[in-house]
Amino acid sequence: MGYPHIKGSWSEQKMKLKTKFASLTDSDLMYLEGKKVEMMMKLQLKLGKTHEELQEILAGL
Repeated sequence: MGYPHIKGSWSEQKMKLKTKFASLTDSDLMYLEGKKVEMMMKLQLKLGKTHEELQEILAGL
């Protein structure tokens, strides 16, 4: 039950996510080493998406 590897730099991916979901903030997308799962769970809650839906979104970026 992991998350896909982020393609490209996280900065680029953050911009794509913020463009797609205007409600996301820099704080929501702050990646801290070893805290990827916590950040992804926070995104799931904020966006109202399931784990699988968030995986598909990230894979499609």
